[in-house]
Amino acid sequence: MSDTKLSTSIDIENVTKTYGSFAALDNVSLNIRSGEFLSLLGSSGSGKTTLLMALAGFVRPDAGSVRFGGREMVFEPPHKRDLGMMFQNYALFPHMNVFQNVAYPLKLRGYSREEIRKRVGEALAMVELDKLVERRIDEMSGGQRQRIALARAIVFEPKILLMDEPLSALDKRLRETMQLEIRRLHERLGMTVVYVTHDQREALTMSDRIAVMSQGRIQQVDTPENLYERPANRFIAEFVGESSFLPVSLREGKAWHRDQPLNAVFSNGKLGNPHLVIRPEKLQFVDEGAQGFNLFRGQVQDVIYQGESQLLQIDLGQGEQVSIRRPSRSSSGGLPSRGDAVVLGLHPQDCLIVGESA
Repeated sequence: MSDTKLSTSIDIENVTKTYGSFAALDNVSLNIRSGEFLSLLGSSGSGKTTLLMALAGFVRPDAGSVRFGGREMVFEPPHKRDLGMMFQNYALFPHMNVFQNVAYPLKLRGYSREEIRKRVGEALAMVELDKLVERRIDEMSGGQRQRIALARAIVFEPKILLMDEPLSALDKRLRETMQLEIRRLHERLGMTVVYVTHDQREALTMSDRIAVMSQGRIQQVDTPENLYERPANRFIAEFVGESSFLPVSLREGKAWHRDQPLNAVFSNGKLGNPHLVIRPEKLQFVDEGAQGFNLFRGQVQDVIYQGESQLLQIDLGQGEQVSIRRPSRSSSGGLPSRGDAVVLGLHPQDCLIVGESA
């Protein structure tokens, strides 16, 4: 395949799609940079697949604009959009062998027999299946079929690659391996990738940026690090990573938990019904009166062994509970036991106040 990296930008502006009274997409706007790997992350019914289908041309928006490299695409049929597509079920042809499946998009585009042989060989070499060109599809494992579908999606060097939960049918180990392989392939080819997933760890692993969707709207678009460290609202903090939440009040320009002022950071979102977000790995066990922390006092309710780490659930009283995660090796240094009184410390930069919604 060509060493020249080909990609294009995608501009989505005020896109709406309704089915009766249900808004699958509610005035969605999003700019995807040329060559970017962007994931659409959300639960079932959030609108992420509808948005992907609108990009592919299988769903026509009721209103709004979709542009590839500045060119309006809303009325262009799918086959004229010059994009690769990889579905959850792979959509391979069972009556064709590996070579024939990967060659299919090239035949549709009128490539010569010699060019087809060259491009198919290169695409299969990228996914390490070039020795199995004559193998029947029903003789291939799930992981191999996934690689064939990926080779077919990239063989004609599209500027845009759309992927609809392509790894969801794989087991955990193979899924994690393929996440890294797809990421490396993207870095090599440089095409613009839009990737749909409901798996937040998958999105964090693979993406340049992530757009989190809920109820047909985009709640936040950001880098994986910023999305995790600085969620815009409680929905994002709950959906991406583990979190505990403590209600706070806002007065005198500060956040207060009960009668304790917090040295905290405020999110950029709306602060209606404010809460303190606590990630379990950010908490530390500290001594009473420790300086430089926001302090919380409680009692260990449970200690849960989870392999590489242990999760301790701490009762703060008044119906409030938080969790703290520590490496399992810390147990040799004397982690608290159930029933022990503890003091927890949270650094000010890790003390984030968010509102209920965007």
